[in-house]
Order: sequence, then structure tokens, then C-alpha cells
Amino acid sequence: MSKNPLSDPLAWRTVAAPSLAEFEVMARDVYARLPARFRAMCEGLVIQVDDFPTDEVLDHMGLESEFDLLGLFQGIGLPFRSDSAPVQMPNMIWLYRRPILDYWADHEETLGAIVAHVLVHEIGHHFGLSDDDMAAIEKAAG
Repeated sequence: MSKNPLSDPLAWRTVAAPSLAEFEVMARDVYARLPARFRAMCEGLVIQVDDFPTDEVLDHMGLESEFDLLGLFQGIGLPFRSDSAPVQMPNMIWLYRRPILDYWADHEETLGAIVAHVLVHEIGHHFGLSDDDMAAIEKAAG
């Protein structure tokens, strides 16, 4: 019979926060579990994982700490794209590992649920939804 890891502090010796590579695998797994019709509307969307946002992003958004941002959408939302516009960079979603881990440490949600929430939120920006739009949708669903 194996010991309950919660009752055996030594069982936690080998447990570590997911590395950047492991976090990327988790994000891709979360994305793969989203409904197929939802993912079909995300064709060409690039998902990146990094430890923190860049200083340029922090300055642009007026954030005081690199822990203030869990994810970011960069690009032009689908409703605002134009076929006549010059070549556009692909839409990108950034997930920031360290701020997400910090948030996880302070909340009761699972890490997978937090990653899914941030990912879906940023995909909402890809669809052209504002933060207020998504807050209203979440409130209506809750």
C-alpha cells in the first residue's frame, strides 16, 4: 500500500513546479481538449509559453510587476482582419508560466483549470472579444 503524499512530507521531495517545456506540453494538451469547432476557428493561431512578459509588454500595458499578467493576445482579432491589408503577422497567444504558477499557489483552482481559463480568455481576444465581453459571458454562465 503506498503512502498518501499529503501525509508524508518526504514524498514531496521529487515534486517540482512544471518546467517551461512541461508547461508548454500542458498548454498544448489543454488546447487539444477544447471543442473541435472552437479549435477550427483558431487556425493559424500561435500559442507561446514564456516565464514572464517582456519589459516592452509591461511598459506598454502600464504594469508594475511581471507577475501582473498571466496571458496576452497579440495580433488583430478575427473580426478586424482584412484580406486587403498587407501581410499580417499571425495572431499569437502568450501564456506566462511564472505568474500563472504564482496565481495557482494563492488560489484553490487546479493548475490545469487556470491554464484553460487563461488560454480560453486569450482566444476570446483572437475572436475580437473585449475583457468586458468575456466578463459578461462568464457572469452569465456562472
